[in-house]
Amino acid sequence: MRLFVSATVAPLSDAIADIQAPLRGLDGLRPTDPQQAHITMKFLGAGDHDTDALAAAIETAVADADTGPFEVSLEGVGVFPSLEYISVVWLGVGGGSRELTRLHEQLEAETTALGYDAESHEFTPHVTLARMDNAASKAEVQEFVQTADPDAGRVRLEELRLTESTLTPDGPEYETRRRFEL
Repeated sequence: MRLFVSATVAPLSDAIADIQAPLRGLDGLRPTDPQQAHITMKFLGAGDHDTDALAAAIETAVADADTGPFEVSLEGVGVFPSLEYISVVWLGVGGGSRELTRLHEQLEAETTALGYDAESHEFTPHVTLARMDNAASKAEVQEFVQTADPDAGRVRLEELRLTESTLTPDGPEYETRRRFEL
């Protein structure tokens, strides 16, 4: 079972699809499904998971972060790891990033205590717009990132989700396993 903790931003899927429009049809680039748009709060990986222990850890993290429901704004674009070597094109988070970071830090503390690996990079809240498989359209993606200034709007986050991801030839399929009110 492949699991991660997420915050859905699907209510902004139409705006996200509009932002993705210039990326569609580019060689070597796979846009994500905007209907499944989310912010990954903590990737837990594939394997056998004790979902009850994991749920308790997520509940503790949410309680300790003490954010309550809050608004997130999706704006700006960027790439991982760099403009020279692009693997992911993303839509950034403006407002709400402090709350997301606080939640992430608590999730990190609780899940590493259960034996999950700590993140190897700094947390950057984002929504993945596309994944780059090869550099065929690198110049177009670089231009998009350097010139686009999108604003997808705001969404109120009221919960985190424990999400299962199943990889298929048509892209990942997500299923919510549990919900945790903020």
